[in-house]
Amino acid sequence: MHRIPIGVLGASGYAGRELCALVERHPQLSLAFASANEQRGKTVELPGGGRVTFVATEDAPLAHAQLVFSAMPHGASKVWVERARAAGAKAIDLSADLRIGNGERAVPYGLTEARRDTIRGADLVANPGCYPTAILLGLLPLLEQNLVAKGATIGVSAASGVTGAGFSARTDLLFGEVTENFRAYGTGNTHRHLNEMRAMLSEMGADVDLLFTPHLLPTARGILATMTVPLARGLPRVLDPWSKRYANEPFIELVEEPPELRHVAHRNVARIAVMPVAHVRTPTLLVFSAIDNLMKGAAGQAVQNANLMLGLDETMGLPA
Repeated sequence: MHRIPIGVLGASGYAGRELCALVERHPQLSLAFASANEQRGKTVELPGGGRVTFVATEDAPLAHAQLVFSAMPHGASKVWVERARAAGAKAIDLSADLRIGNGERAVPYGLTEARRDTIRGADLVANPGCYPTAILLGLLPLLEQNLVAKGATIGVSAASGVTGAGFSARTDLLFGEVTENFRAYGTGNTHRHLNEMRAMLSEMGADVDLLFTPHLLPTARGILATMTVPLARGLPRVLDPWSKRYANEPFIELVEEPPELRHVAHRNVARIAVMPVAHVRTPTLLVFSAIDNLMKGAAGQAVQNANLMLGLDETMGLPA
């Protein structure tokens, strides 16, 4: 069977290695190259098995790939995406360089469940950030159906495993600093992922503010977001907006109890739960959304988008 050649730029990072592993296991894709400048020539074991040898980014045969994933750092990725496109390949950028709210509006935003029609057949897609994926998927049904109180502030407290901070060595991510600890960062509503979330809310015409506080978990992977949402009116059956919106979505799971990270680890799913808040004057919901930050929050969603761009079944090669 003919397999579609795929390239991965920035393949030595956590998301890059996940991408290589997903491509290697995919029934209709093959890995044409995997680049990593600092680890050029090094052979490494991939998550779940298999091995790959990295080439220098400058030596990556871009023209040999039908689609190129760029998992390169923010600020460096855009140039290589442009080179991949000039070489004739489709491209998916996993950095923030081409996302909405970051100076780009013409590139389709790859939140698959929200923008499927613009992704299908596209030549270039900006993959969302991990926090925005969890948060926006949790909020979309309420926002699309105008169920959030006008002018409301949606409070979001979200926690991520340390792989969300990237592969670079940092003293604040040393084992002794992270283990048996839990802390907030990017405080004061300043986290860089707010740009794309605000841009998405603006495009939807939502009259709301977003107050987002991220936290660092002493775990390797996973994101759990808890959202406090004031409603325009009470809902007799609180899960109905999500049940209707996500009825045919293969990677959305609706559950009765708040999700746990162990339920989504190594899976390309968003697990969502909703419950009413008692003892408040304004009708309010708690929305819980859990994802694996390296799968649905990065590599898995990128492959989901690649399947659409290449005319393949959207679920192909993805662990659900």
